[in-house]
Amino acid sequence: MKKPDKVLSSPLADEWIQKFLLMHGPLMFHQSGGCCDGSQPMCFPRGEFKIGDSDVHLGDVLDQPFYMSKDQYEYWKHTQLILDVVPGRGSSFSLEIPHGIRFVIKSRMFTEEELKLLK
Repeated sequence: MKKPDKVLSSPLADEWIQKFLLMHGPLMFHQSGGCCDGSQPMCFPRGEFKIGDSDVHLGDVLDQPFYMSKDQYEYWKHTQLILDVVPGRGSSFSLEIPHGIRFVIKSRMFTEEELKLLK
C-alpha cells in the first residue's frame, strides 16, 4: 500500500481549478482557521497569501499547493481532506466568490494502516 495523500480534490473542484489557472495563473490554497471565514479552504493567486513557519504544506491539488496552519493541522492530521465545490457564496477573499460557488472541505478518517504509513 502506498502512502495516502493528505489532500485530494473532486472532479468538480478540478474543473474550477483549471478555469482559475487560465484566469489567474498559478494558484495556492489555504485552509482557513475559522476566524472571519469559518473553516473553509481559500484559493488565491500563488504568492498573494503569505505562508509562514506556522503553516503546513499538506500536498498539492492539480499541482497547486495546499496549506493549513500547524495548530489546525493537529486537529485534522488523522483525516484525509477532499477539496470540493458547492453552489453558494462564501464570505472570504477566495477567488471563487464572484462565481456563485464555494470551495468546501470534505474529509474521511485515515485507517490505522494509512496512519502508520504517514508516520
